[in-house]
Amino acid sequence: MSPSLKYAVTGAAVVAVIVMALSPFLDAAARNGVLVAGLIAIPVQVTAFWALNRHRGELNGFLAAWVGGTVLRMAVLGVVAFVVIRSGSEGAVATLLALAGFFFGLLLLEPVYFRIERNKTVEA
Repeated sequence: MSPSLKYAVTGAAVVAVIVMALSPFLDAAARNGVLVAGLIAIPVQVTAFWALNRHRGELNGFLAAWVGGTVLRMAVLGVVAFVVIRSGSEGAVATLLALAGFFFGLLLLEPVYFRIERNKTVEA
């Protein structure tokens, strides 16, 4: 299984556990906002991780993917903020906080999959 697929599965599991853990403490609007944030964060994070992993051995490509992933996350957060605030959604605050939290948490998960792949390369 590729590192990107492993990351995607683990990221989806982490998001699902967090959504389920927060569910009892949130009202319906906030619960939906957290769920939507998770559904937005997973593909964005997996795409950014895939780009980093693809350009792993190339310094310029890796830096471009890293900066591009950062810009992508900020742009997605800005677009989501614009949409939920403009729509007057009751769960806007929960959505934005959850989206930023998911981006940060899933970002911290990335080095684990880089390390696993590096160790396999060294052993081979």
